[in-house]
Amino acid sequence: MMILPSPQQLRYLVTLAELGHFGRAAAACSVTQSTLSAGLITLERQLDAALLERGAAKRPVFTPLGLQVVDRARAALAALEAVAETAQSARAPLSGPLRLGIIPTLGPFLLPRLMPAIATAFPRLKLWLREDQTDRLLAGLEAGRLDVLLLALPCDCGPAETLPIATDAFWAALPAGHRLAGQAVVSVTALAAEPLLLLEDGHCLRAQTQEACGLPTGVTRGEGFAPTSLHTLVQMVQGGLGATLLPRLAIDGGVLAGTELVVRPMSNPGGPPPSRTLALAWRPKSPRAAEFRGLAPAIAQALRPV
Repeated sequence: MMILPSPQQLRYLVTLAELGHFGRAAAACSVTQSTLSAGLITLERQLDAALLERGAAKRPVFTPLGLQVVDRARAALAALEAVAETAQSARAPLSGPLRLGIIPTLGPFLLPRLMPAIATAFPRLKLWLREDQTDRLLAGLEAGRLDVLLLALPCDCGPAETLPIATDAFWAALPAGHRLAGQAVVSVTALAAEPLLLLEDGHCLRAQTQEACGLPTGVTRGEGFAPTSLHTLVQMVQGGLGATLLPRLAIDGGVLAGTELVVRPMSNPGGPPPSRTLALAWRPKSPRAAEFRGLAPAIAQALRPV
């Protein structure tokens, strides 16, 4: 009879592959490093296969077969978690822990309004938050470290299922005294002709701004300097270094506090005004999909303009 790996052994293997360090992997699994190493050695003996190269390298080096087993182990753990999630969601929908990933251009402006709404609507739900860039959140979702994401479309979401919730319009943000500041509405064409400041590469808002203004992907403005947050971006505009686009949600959320920036709605002669779509995303065929859809009304309510 074939001896199957235990979930704990698979978790050791996957965690080691993700963290790339025996000590950190052991800590993440709440065991000692010797326990983790012994578990992996036992797994190799059970499979009669070498998953790790034994040598002088300080970081773990996986064999080609080991990398394949890591992928299989990750899928197996996700399937096991789905079994438990199915039972939990049947017993008490939207209760217990929920790991939510959210992008940085949403978190600081939405969460102060969303968290009280979630607590009122779903008092038994324990929301754990992870703020990060879209690509890393999607990787965490696929690996099973996150349950659901709140992000902005368009983006390359891979196989994840998405549920659009609301539209977030882009407004032009200009230094006081800028030549476009006197206009009631700023056209995309006029703004694209200005020195335009963008967030650093990796933020979905950067790509969305480039698309809205017809800028080629990879364009660099600002002499190679790119802020990592909307608050820093606003300060660069305040300093007269250029103009930018800001989501209406961030403006309502107070990103302009303490500045003298002028913001104006935008028009687009070739189509609808620029905007992004805020959406939930989860793993395809997740047993908790109905629960995630149940979150949408509370999130939509929190997204309404103040």
